[in-house]
Amino acid sequence: MAAIKELLRTEADGTLSFGDYELSKKTKLADFNHQGDLYKVKTFQEITKLERNEMFVYESVPGTAVQHFQATDSGVTFQVEGPEDAQITLGLENDTEYVVQVDDADMGTMRTNLGGKLPLSVELGTKDAVSVKIVKA
Repeated sequence: MAAIKELLRTEADGTLSFGDYELSKKTKLADFNHQGDLYKVKTFQEITKLERNEMFVYESVPGTAVQHFQATDSGVTFQVEGPEDAQITLGLENDTEYVVQVDDADMGTMRTNLGGKLPLSVELGTKDAVSVKIVKA
């Protein structure tokens, strides 16, 4: 997997791919229509951020490339790649418990805060891509 040169694209399976951690300056793409929602991505070496209908969805520090991102009522799945370990924050339901799996390893149950944000750390850099699965408990 590599950086998403289009910044944001729809995959054949209906999922989203976004982010280019190789960019040296912040680059944005707004008003990307996907399944009736408008998406906006901001990405470069230091951060990757995704919004849906002006609401927070995903953020990583430093920047990452995400493939096959799919958010449903029951959770989120995606693959993420980057040059080094990343702190990822996801926008989910407020004050809700989720089971977190990274590369099929159970990371336990985590609860979102009142704003619905769920932070997690992912070890990157030495692997091609890491799969993340977050499901409502």
